[in-house]
Amino acid sequence: MTIRTLGKLGAVVALAAAMAGCSSWDNMSHRQKSTVTGAGLGGVAGAVITGGGILGTVGGAAIGGIIGDQVGKN
Repeated sequence: MTIRTLGKLGAVVALAAAMAGCSSWDNMSHRQKSTVTGAGLGGVAGAVITGGGILGTVGGAAIGGIIGDQVGKN
């Protein structure tokens, strides 16, 4: 395995752990669940697009969270 592959794998595992760590998922509103899901998917997409870049991952998570929040309003 290369370092790039390990970086991608690490990002996916970290995001999955963060999603699994949402122990208060049942107490969240629909909008909050949409925000968390959007941030997770955006982070993964950002990591894939930038080849595991940290800025791409964080940027994707931020943008995904904002989009998820807006979608969750309805």
